[in-house]
Amino acid sequence: MRARVLLLFAASAILSAQDRWIPTWTTAQLLARTPPPSTANPNANTPRGYSNQTIRMIVRASIGGNRVRVKLSNAFGSAPVTVGAAHIALRAKDSAIAPGSDRPLAFNGKPGATIGPGVVLLSDPVDLNVPALADIAVSLYFPGETGPATTHATALHTTYISKEGDATAQESIATPTIMQSYYWLYAVEVMAPAKTGLIVAYGDSITDGARSTNETNHSWPALLAARLAAGKKPMQVAVANMGIGGNRVLRDGSGVSALGRLDRDVFSQPGVKWLMLLEGINDIGREATVPTETVQAEDLIAGYKQIIERAHAHGIQVIGCTLTPYQGANYYRDHGEEVRSAVNAWIRTRGNFDGVVDFEAATRDAENPKKLRAEFDPGDHLHPNDAGYQAMADAIDLGLFKK
Repeated sequence: MRARVLLLFAASAILSAQDRWIPTWTTAQLLARTPPPSTANPNANTPRGYSNQTIRMIVRASIGGNRVRVKLSNAFGSAPVTVGAAHIALRAKDSAIAPGSDRPLAFNGKPGATIGPGVVLLSDPVDLNVPALADIAVSLYFPGETGPATTHATALHTTYISKEGDATAQESIATPTIMQSYYWLYAVEVMAPAKTGLIVAYGDSITDGARSTNETNHSWPALLAARLAAGKKPMQVAVANMGIGGNRVLRDGSGVSALGRLDRDVFSQPGVKWLMLLEGINDIGREATVPTETVQAEDLIAGYKQIIERAHAHGIQVIGCTLTPYQGANYYRDHGEEVRSAVNAWIRTRGNFDGVVDFEAATRDAENPKKLRAEFDPGDHLHPNDAGYQAMADAIDLGLFKK
């Protein structure tokens, strides 16, 4: 009997050694700014933060798993933030959680924790069957004043904020304030087989999913995750959307520049194998408002080379994505179009990236390749609509992730 127990223990240890934590969802963070008032909730979040309130956030899993943990971050905070309680569950509808799925989270065995400035905090793991592409609800209770939040502004899912008190264990949030941002929530990770890889989709608002329909998971990274999970043999590949609206490659602005946030948003992610780079249109468009920050093609290409070299040093393959058309956008200029065309030609040139996805070809107008196709244009002539994002996701060769 003793030999049998030892054998089972050894087998369990081997199995455990073959698994690892992989983000099923994660997001890029920056310091909270004052958003425009919501029509439904004119007194919604301001930079003061929260006090004696619960925030329930909805995220979309890419891969599934039976064991889960949450990663919180106070990356941009200047003072400690205290979390009084935290729960994770599968979402049913709106702020309601699926019956039987609620799990309280602990931090080093305790129900709450304080997150110092710049600190990333992992919860203790809990058993929860998370299917691929499931909606997950993460509820955080903040008993005292938090100060300005470390946030992600474009959640594309509704966030529910209680009027007061600890509602982390409640089935739903009663009469909540509604927002569409994430607060202090950095990642949800699942235990996955060692062969599981992670794609980091790295970019600006077009990667973030701006102008896609809320609650439909129609950003191109979300649609890519759905393609990877489809079929009888889903690919063991997770997708992390690390887009930030307004982000630039070379300079800070809306968030730290792509060059400046590589370590936090890409290299720190466990299991990352591929970096999909779609960024540069905001660098190009900047000349419309700040002529002193006009970029040339060689400037962006130099930035891309830095990203490629640094990623390769971490064993990460870099997939270059061509910049989509933008004629008619507020910051369109003829010089910018020349830069975009030259940058896209470089991206397509064999040997610069480990792989290429031609998003421009997937979204451009056949009669005028400087413009988005009319059926993909929501009206701002820059961001694709749901159909445009679907075309982008469909243009990705899934064979890139079998290497």
